[in-house]
Amino acid sequence: MAARAFWKGQIRLALVSIPVEIFSATKSGAQIAFNQIHEPTGKRIKYEKVVPGVGPVDPEDIVKGYQIEKGSYVLVSDEELEGVKLESKKTLELTQFVDYDAIDVLYYEKPYFVVPADDLAEEAYIVLREALRDTKKVGIGQLAMRGREYLVSLKPCGRGIVLETLRYADEVNKAQSYFRDISDTKPPEELLDLAETLIERKAGKFDPEKYHDHYMEALEELIDRKSKGKKVETDSEEAPARGGNVIDLMAALKRSIEKPAAADGGKKSAAAKKPAAKKAAEKKAPAKAAPARKRA
Repeated sequence: MAARAFWKGQIRLALVSIPVEIFSATKSGAQIAFNQIHEPTGKRIKYEKVVPGVGPVDPEDIVKGYQIEKGSYVLVSDEELEGVKLESKKTLELTQFVDYDAIDVLYYEKPYFVVPADDLAEEAYIVLREALRDTKKVGIGQLAMRGREYLVSLKPCGRGIVLETLRYADEVNKAQSYFRDISDTKPPEELLDLAETLIERKAGKFDPEKYHDHYMEALEELIDRKSKGKKVETDSEEAPARGGNVIDLMAALKRSIEKPAAADGGKKSAAAKKPAAKKAAEKKAPAKAAPARKRA
């Protein structure tokens, strides 16, 4: 079955309009859903929609309402909601262009694929894609979709364009209120060198195929064992104690560098040749024995 477009309309850049369709770029991963069960009977608990003093109600009698004061609501029908006039329902106008790194990661929400609606739209679509790529800019605009108006960004992605919904300013907590008590002083140079060496040793190209949901696998194993009547052992391991002082941090970083990395099969990477790593290794290396003298 062909994917269903989330939105159909046009991207407008000044006097240029490009008919497009937007599709979700992500999908839900496998999940295990649990139901609430009445333990004495083993039957599933169900919920009914009820009105106090009336009892269960027919789903056809349920409408949307906005509370304007306690116990008082303004009722709004689906037709009235659909009739709200917004130009962004059918047109995504690019009103600004910013640098790739100008948008804080906190604002990005969800990605969508943008494709030309037909062959006639493809030429203008490609021009926009390449112009964004050459200028290293991200297009900004707004579009109405599924009951709300989104702030969005457009950027090139391979042969296509990706749209990402963005959070509005009032939806993002200010980081300062969380980070203000953290010191902004620079760490000792030796500690920083050791940490950078460790990071460079583990650096590599991101491959999402290497990662999977260990918790989901553990849940599947738990359910499988219980369904077969096997004994289930619970994990009673306590959380590790909180870290100690700077001396402990120095020792831990040095041990981390000396320990062969599992990812490279124990081979030393080029990053391990940094001066800080050399110094650490030299301190650990035993002194070479002097060559024996030849007898006359």
